[in-house]
Amino acid sequence: MRRATVTTKGQITIPVEVREAMRLQPGSKLVFLDAGDGSFVVRRMGSIRELEGIFAGYAAPGANEGLDELIGKHVVELDERTKSGAQPASDEAA
Repeated sequence: MRRATVTTKGQITIPVEVREAMRLQPGSKLVFLDAGDGSFVVRRMGSIRELEGIFAGYAAPGANEGLDELIGKHVVELDERTKSGAQPASDEAA
């Protein structure tokens, strides 16, 4: 377990082993993800350039017309539900 102390300005020094494991360099960005139990997960924010080539060798997906149709039907259903439950805000609006 590595430890760091928070200064009066809210800063910490990240131990060298953690910086190396996370591949942190001066200027690296970190995000703190709320775990929902009072704790946080710290992740390094990578650059979009680090993603270059990650899909090499994979075929590009084709159009999925069936999915488009399902999404369209769902949007229509949501719209109809909204209309059927709509109430005027006042008598003037009716």
